[in-house]
Amino acid sequence: MKPNKIRNSNQSRIRPVEEHLVCEIQGLDMNSNLTRAQQRALQRELGGGVKLSLLFKASIHGFTGAAFHQRCDTRGPTVSVGYNRSGNVFGGYTSAPFCQSGQYVNDPKAFLFTFTGDKLSKYTTINNTYAVKMIANSGPYFGEALVLMNASQPVVHSNPGNYYNFPAAEMHSNDLQLIECEVYQVEETSELETPWRTVVWESKRRLELMDGIKAYKPLDSAVSQVRVLLVGPVGAGKSSFFNSINSVFRGHVTSQAMAGCSVTSLTTQFRTYSVKAGRDGKPLPIILCDTMGLEDSSGAGLDIDDISSILKGHVPNCYQFNSAAPLHSETPGYRKAPELRDKVHCVVYVLDACKISIMPDKLEAKLNAVRRKANLIGIPQLALITKVDEACPLVKEDLTNVYKSGYIKDLLQEASGRLGLPLSCLLPVKNYSEEVELQVSVDVLLLSALLQMLRFTDNYLDDISDRLGHSDIKPSK
Repeated sequence: MKPNKIRNSNQSRIRPVEEHLVCEIQGLDMNSNLTRAQQRALQRELGGGVKLSLLFKASIHGFTGAAFHQRCDTRGPTVSVGYNRSGNVFGGYTSAPFCQSGQYVNDPKAFLFTFTGDKLSKYTTINNTYAVKMIANSGPYFGEALVLMNASQPVVHSNPGNYYNFPAAEMHSNDLQLIECEVYQVEETSELETPWRTVVWESKRRLELMDGIKAYKPLDSAVSQVRVLLVGPVGAGKSSFFNSINSVFRGHVTSQAMAGCSVTSLTTQFRTYSVKAGRDGKPLPIILCDTMGLEDSSGAGLDIDDISSILKGHVPNCYQFNSAAPLHSETPGYRKAPELRDKVHCVVYVLDACKISIMPDKLEAKLNAVRRKANLIGIPQLALITKVDEACPLVKEDLTNVYKSGYIKDLLQEASGRLGLPLSCLLPVKNYSEEVELQVSVDVLLLSALLQMLRFTDNYLDDISDRLGHSDIKPSK
């Protein structure tokens, strides 16, 4: 993969407006050269739940130590980033605030980094005592190993070895001429004063949601259970979502669908899962359809042509996916004349919150292809954003902070842009993974998402009814 190039407005790929951060300082708009994915990579490296605020931009404020210190002193922790004509993006982090003492600063948290595209490589300090040096006539100065704007010039001093060890060719391609230098203040994402969505986190609410789901009846009496298709990348949590819903209604954590960590999909068949209201209870009025995971490489993962067959109801339960040969009409079990009950009534995309910003272009293209197919058929769509607790420390500490986290809202807005779905159609959840006992907050998010899916299937059946002029629709009793 080639190093990420600095892009101007004419070179940018078509992406949401938030592709670049924008900071307004003293009435002057400063556009960051870090892509959104690079920003997220740095945020994850710093533990998540932080934001980067652009303090200094050399092309605006000047390639001098004086300009750098004027804007950045006492503003730590910071991330400093250099850009050269070879397209390299590299720099360093220090938790110590900058000053002009002329002394070394001990900082065990300091590290250097470089990007290959949007992938971050990190190099930790060898000697904490000499991690950072506070020099008046230079920019960010990392232990004699890497200096941005050395001696108040748009150049890099590079000397890997005793303080930080890194491959110079990988770091900056031995191109020591800077065309830009940026410094960002690292700030913890504070809890919002008021939640951006209102949720009641009580056992009573959990019971209300469960009762509402049990009592639901599809609008068409010919459909006893609506079908919801889960689609997403490998490891995003499709099977885990079914297991989690099943756990809520069983009253204890259980695992029926195969789930876990793997570079390829653990689900290799098309599976339809019906959830029961208790061990001996009646099936709920919803079937969750699990698919093979999408992969970014060609000829791997779920074939897009199979998606069309699934949506239209042609695919039988337990059909074995074949990436090299999609389902066809002569496949054993193929439904040549599917009824309404066999078709998919709602599509739900499942995305890992920690991987939204580093989603490969080919994977994003596949998701958009699925969305186009669902749109053509008129199937409503939602998205589950899983692992929100892993993405934000504030949420990991207390799941009820999920709608108080500006970081999570920002993640959902980015996912909204990538999927082309309104923010109201994105639902953050946490699946059961390491827990052995149920938790009210986890259940409330899961059940709220499931209820929203049922509401969207109503939209689909309503639309079918309108298109058929109500003549073939039999209302539920």
